[in-house]
Amino acid sequence: MDQPVLVLNANYEPLNVCSTKRAIGLYLTGKAEMLLNGRGYIRTVRQDYPRPSIMRLGYMIKRPYPRVRLTKKEVFRRDAHTCQYCGENGSHMTIDHVMPRHRGGEYRWNNLVTACPKCNLKKGGRTLQAANMHLKREPAEPRATAIYLYGTYLKQNEEWEPYLRGW
Repeated sequence: MDQPVLVLNANYEPLNVCSTKRAIGLYLTGKAEMLLNGRGYIRTVRQDYPRPSIMRLGYMIKRPYPRVRLTKKEVFRRDAHTCQYCGENGSHMTIDHVMPRHRGGEYRWNNLVTACPKCNLKKGGRTLQAANMHLKREPAEPRATAIYLYGTYLKQNEEWEPYLRGW
């Protein structure tokens, strides 16, 4: 019943994903127009309301450029759950600081990588040179594209893809 709804800015830039209840509220107050109704109707005693899939605001929202939050889950997602030292792929991965924290390493995108427990134990609290290990790929902050931010919803909502591509 309460499926996600893609909310677009007045210039069709993806802003966020909200609940069906919130989208209906935006629609009824006249703040947004419905671009796509592919989910049927919500029936009340007096009227039927279309159940939206994509909404577009009637006014422009100015916001800063979005950034991906630095979390353990996002580091795993950036590295595709693959050890950045040996290339092993799996579900039991850990986070490793390239430059250990006790040696001045910070909690930043360019200092965190996904590592398997074996490689993380092998490296320990040493630097890459001291442990004689090499990274498969240099760590960096992922770009906050619309596909990266809202791509997890695409499996259930293929109709969103044209609105997410290119942003």
